[in-house]
Amino acid sequence: MKLATFHDLEGASVFITGGGNGIGATLTQGFLEQGAKVTFVGRSDASEFVDEMAAQTGNRPLFIQCDVTIIPDLHAAMAQAEKAHGPLNVLVNNAANDQRFDALDVTETDWDAMQAINLKHYFFACQYAAKSMQGRGGAIVNYSSTSYMIGSLNLQVYVAANAGIVGLTRSLAREWGPQNIRVNAIAPGWVMTEKQKEKWVTPESIAAHLERQCIPTAMEPEDMIGGTLFLASNASKMMTGQCIAIDGGVVVTG
Repeated sequence: MKLATFHDLEGASVFITGGGNGIGATLTQGFLEQGAKVTFVGRSDASEFVDEMAAQTGNRPLFIQCDVTIIPDLHAAMAQAEKAHGPLNVLVNNAANDQRFDALDVTETDWDAMQAINLKHYFFACQYAAKSMQGRGGAIVNYSSTSYMIGSLNLQVYVAANAGIVGLTRSLAREWGPQNIRVNAIAPGWVMTEKQKEKWVTPESIAAHLERQCIPTAMEPEDMIGGTLFLASNASKMMTGQCIAIDGGVVVTG
C-alpha cells in the first residue's frame, strides 16, 4: 500500500506498545517507512521482526521486551527509548487483549488482569510521555475499539476498558492541550489479524460482519496505518480529544 508522506515524522522519536505483532507490527512498519526512530515493546521476543523491518525499510527499530502491565518496567522501557532516540514526539498505545468471557463467569482476577492490559497501562504510558513532552508538545494516539460503541457480545470486560480509553483520551486532551500535547484515539472495527483468524473468524461470522459495513471489504492491519500517521503528524495539529472509527462504516454517526 502506497501511503502519503508526513515529512514531520522523519526523525521523530516514536514509542509503540505491542508493536511486534498484529496491528502494532504494521504501525511499526508504517512509522519506519516515514523515517521515524521507532521503539516498540512487547512480551514476546521480536528479534526476527526487527531484522525483517530493517531489511524492508532500511530503518532498524529498537525492540525492548517488556510486560506493559508492570508499570515500572514500562516506564524504564520508555526511558531507554528516549536515551536511544531522543525525547518522545509520539506515543502509540496499542497493546491489548480481547479475551472473550461469559459475563457470569468473570472473576475479580479476570477483571483486574484485563483492565491492566487494556486500560491501566495506557494512562501510565500517557503520563510518562506527557512529562517528556511538556514544553515541546507531542502527539499521543490511543487505540480503542468500536466494540464499546456496539456492545459486542462476550467482550464486556474489554468493552468497559475501551470505553474508558475514549474517556481518558478526552480528559487528557483537555488537561494537556495548553502544553500543545494532542491526545486522540482510533477505534478500529474488526481487523483480520492472524490472532483473529486463528481464534474468532469463521466464514459465517465474517460474512455477517461484512453485511454491517458500508464498505463490504474485510479490513486488514494495514488499513490502520494512514489514520495513525495522520493523528501523529502535524497534519492534524488542531485535532485533539477525538476518537476516529476506522471500521468500514459499521458505526455511522451524524
